[in-house]
Amino acid sequence: MKRMYLFAFLLSVILLKAFSQTTSSVSAGNPIHVNDSTHLFLDSIYMQLPEVMVKGERPVVKAEKGKLVYDLPRLVSNLPVDNAYEAIKELPGVVDMGSGLILAGTSLTVVINGKVSTMTTEQLNTLLKSMPVSRIEKAEVMYSAPAQYQVRGPMINLVLKSGVGDAPSLQGELYSAWSQERYAGFTERASLLYSSPKFSADFLYSYNHNRSYYGIDKEALHTVNNQVYPVNILSIGRGRGNEHNARLGMDYNFGKDHTLSLVYTTQINDNSMNNTSSGTVNSNVDSNGDDALHNVKLDYQAPCGLKAGAEYTFYRAPGDQILHSTMDGEKQDFRYEDEQRINKWMFYAKQNRDLKNGWGINYGINYTTATDNSFQYYYDTETGELLPENSMSAHHREQTFNGFAGCNKSFGEKFSMDASLAAELYHTDVWNEWNVYPTLNMNYTLAAGHILQLAFTADKTYPSYWSTNNTVAYSNNYTEIHGNPLLKPSRSYESSLTYIMKSKYVFTAYFNHQPDYFTQVPYQSHEKLVEINKYQNFDFRQESGLQVVIPFKVKERLNSRFIVVGNYTREKDSDFWDIPFDRHAYSFMLVMSNTLTLSTKPDLKFTLSGFYQNGTIQGIYDLSRSGNLDAALKWTFAKERAQLTIKGADLFDTSLITPEIHFANQSVTNRYLQNTRTFSVSLSYKIGDYKEKKRQEIDTSRFK
Repeated sequence: MKRMYLFAFLLSVILLKAFSQTTSSVSAGNPIHVNDSTHLFLDSIYMQLPEVMVKGERPVVKAEKGKLVYDLPRLVSNLPVDNAYEAIKELPGVVDMGSGLILAGTSLTVVINGKVSTMTTEQLNTLLKSMPVSRIEKAEVMYSAPAQYQVRGPMINLVLKSGVGDAPSLQGELYSAWSQERYAGFTERASLLYSSPKFSADFLYSYNHNRSYYGIDKEALHTVNNQVYPVNILSIGRGRGNEHNARLGMDYNFGKDHTLSLVYTTQINDNSMNNTSSGTVNSNVDSNGDDALHNVKLDYQAPCGLKAGAEYTFYRAPGDQILHSTMDGEKQDFRYEDEQRINKWMFYAKQNRDLKNGWGINYGINYTTATDNSFQYYYDTETGELLPENSMSAHHREQTFNGFAGCNKSFGEKFSMDASLAAELYHTDVWNEWNVYPTLNMNYTLAAGHILQLAFTADKTYPSYWSTNNTVAYSNNYTEIHGNPLLKPSRSYESSLTYIMKSKYVFTAYFNHQPDYFTQVPYQSHEKLVEINKYQNFDFRQESGLQVVIPFKVKERLNSRFIVVGNYTREKDSDFWDIPFDRHAYSFMLVMSNTLTLSTKPDLKFTLSGFYQNGTIQGIYDLSRSGNLDAALKWTFAKERAQLTIKGADLFDTSLITPEIHFANQSVTNRYLQNTRTFSVSLSYKIGDYKEKKRQEIDTSRFK
């Protein structure tokens, strides 16, 4: 309740201040200046002449040396977005799949100011959601990232407004949000930016507190030794968590293109969970877990085009669990402790050079090394004795050596290209492999506003550290989670052809082939009444499809966007336990976003958005259709310093899928019971001409 009172107090103070500013302005007879209302016409350029109005619309996208550059601030200026993650979702062709963002049917990577780091996709998204959108200058979209970024596949480079070079100033922003799903959740955020002609420093702190609820209603027919056993398990979980995010970044500018940057990032989380199951299995599980991430990154840029840097990441995630479970008279009583500890170093150096006749070349090296120290110890709950047959302790080290070279060139104003080649050695206790990754981006401007882009890239995806350990975790007597020490990275070859018409309409055809694709799919054992969940490599996964982005605008009142995606998926595994498969599916997705300007004074905007996807496949899973409908109201006031946003997400509670398996002698249906309908209210207030400095996130996707 204290958080609700604090939120209400902050809201009333800002509203009172805004009302007093408006009243004093009117009562004094002050005229309304042009600068006070220019935010109402961000989609167009207006010039008022006697009896003449000239109106022209600036292009939202342009092509530059193999990439598409979007004016992202103008693209989202009228939308109720209050963080960088939501802003990225508004880029044409980007779709939020819940677990991450995709572009042209492939997961994309986000980097900041071209600086690549080692944060996971999940933690990257967490930090992007905690950051204001006001610091973004533009977004560079590459359907296949050049080798110099050490990122492969689709990539978005967020370019930020520079703090160095401005007059000395101190700016900031306060943000608070309340959300209500089944339980209430709270978010508080504070940001500061100090800038001067030579030095800038930025600080961000955000805190999230939430309670969670989830449920799974499992129905299965399990065949063991030609006998069929019905399985019905209802599992309900409740938990709570606290999340702290903090970053401190500093830049020192020695001169033009001569900068030293230092960034420290930390994330500290703690959570607890209780899960109870009834039906075929009766169980109770209490678990507690913490994780802490510390990352330090040093970058140096010289006027000669040299960029070099080093990065260190420390990650630690201890946890414990107590399990009491009974099925058919058999009992499981375990207490186990586990921990993952990662130490990761990365060093890089790269050179960019401009040659004659508009040619540019780049080359460099990158070295990454990581050690994983993990354990999982099981104890008898009555005697406290260690159970060695279930316990595990592991020490792994991996090294990656990467060298690359590339070139880029603009041939007049119509054609540009960027090509590169990277060679990489990946070495672990199990694997020692060389791989070559070619990348190509070509842009051709057919006419003003008409752009054609061809992209090709090769990539490799690494499994998480924990999934490669020889571990067994028990959810209850029936469900087990196994590690796979022989799990190997998957490769991918991705190509796309994109046509942008009139700088608005986007048409993309794509094809992706992934040998050794890996994912986790359940398997009902034929030897005992146990469901095994384990990451395994498939022979391959293929996707091909067509994506169309259609914007629609009615004067200055309505701004809409529609995305249509048609997709073909094929997955094959010739040694999936004893039931090999070769499956395929056709699917489609519809996405829409509509923003209606209700009023210009006051500045009120309403947004209605949603998506629908029919069923598809994942291994032997059949994934059901799903969709959602979201609504939001945004009020900008206090001379654009304050923004109040009211949102309703997944209004009809329809976004969850129901995975089913009806293949060979496998029969499982999982119905998810958690409520995804969410109501939220957020309030932000800018102090001064606020400019929040964003920093590159750290890749922790392979951590526990």
